[in-house]
Amino acid sequence: MVCHRLDLLCLLHLRWDGVTQRPQHLMRQAARHHRVFVVEEPVIVDGPVSLVVRLVEDRIWVVTPQLPTDLPPDAYDAPLAALLDDLCRRYDIVDYVLWYSSPMSIAYTDHLAACAVVYDCMDDLSAFRYASPLVGAREQALLARADLVFTGGQRLYEAKRDRHPRVFCFPSSVDVPHFAQARVHLPEPAGQQGIPGPRLGYSGVIDERMDLDLVAEIATLRPAWQVILLGPVVKLDDHDLPRRSNLHYLGATPYAALPAYLAHWDVALIPFARNAATRFISPTKTPEYLAAGKPVVSTPIHDVVHPYGDLGLVRIAADPAAFVVAAEACLHETGSDWLARVDAYLAGKSWAQTWTAMEALLVDVLQPAAVPILMHTEREVVR
Repeated sequence: MVCHRLDLLCLLHLRWDGVTQRPQHLMRQAARHHRVFVVEEPVIVDGPVSLVVRLVEDRIWVVTPQLPTDLPPDAYDAPLAALLDDLCRRYDIVDYVLWYSSPMSIAYTDHLAACAVVYDCMDDLSAFRYASPLVGAREQALLARADLVFTGGQRLYEAKRDRHPRVFCFPSSVDVPHFAQARVHLPEPAGQQGIPGPRLGYSGVIDERMDLDLVAEIATLRPAWQVILLGPVVKLDDHDLPRRSNLHYLGATPYAALPAYLAHWDVALIPFARNAATRFISPTKTPEYLAAGKPVVSTPIHDVVHPYGDLGLVRIAADPAAFVVAAEACLHETGSDWLARVDAYLAGKSWAQTWTAMEALLVDVLQPAAVPILMHTEREVVR
């Protein structure tokens, strides 16, 4: 039997080409069987209202609305809604799921007649620096419309489970084969060459979630250690960043290159602050570091302590002195069964497994007439 697939319209609050995170992983899994249209937040340009659509991977289109500089923010919703209507006409998007990574876009997508609505809540965005005061109200509107709510960690699940009848926890998954490349010899990336060891590394966005005082104190306490910070600096000024001779800011790097950097680290760090922005965080980097075979030291972030700290897979430290002690233990540990336990735990944590479980829940909430659109068949229709 030949049947059409459901398309996915993913409303993304990140840039697709930025740091690879949960949405990119999930949409790549979805694109194995569905067309995926990733709608980014608008960019402001010196020109007319328009829509830039580009095919970035097989069956994944990135859609970027462009709005003119003279359009006031309170007038964005109407042109954005019209642009999405035009997108659906141009690409014959008829049967589709609305997949939200942020509630902010509900204002200009609420009119769309989707087969199902999914809210994949990966953070408490209202707690982030410069967050819109509208986040709370728009999240409430999205929860009222959503058929399914997924959360990126246990603490987020606990915060949302009483606000919707179908809330499911899907903690961060990992592409084990990708990061396991770091366990074998890989050429040293040029940006890291010349930095001596031992190396303690962090990979990810550098923003208000980072405890930069902790990072600076670690570098001060152990001047022979080299602390590598790999990732873009966001929402911080240059004077916010501590400077030490053994602190190295290497900037953003492509996802494909991460294993080569991690391969030459001795310890991986999760030096997050304990503040409103990290209260519900479930760092994707935790299983990525472990898949790379790197010992990890983290501050006591709830979703790192439980389960990784509880299982003895990650060392937890609450202050600079404890962080240094934990890192030294990592540097000197030998003969442990730690890596075998890591591999056993990560065996059930792939993005493919997570997507399959999410898709099964999606089938359950679809109207009976729409279910065949989603189910896989032997032949595929390319539209």
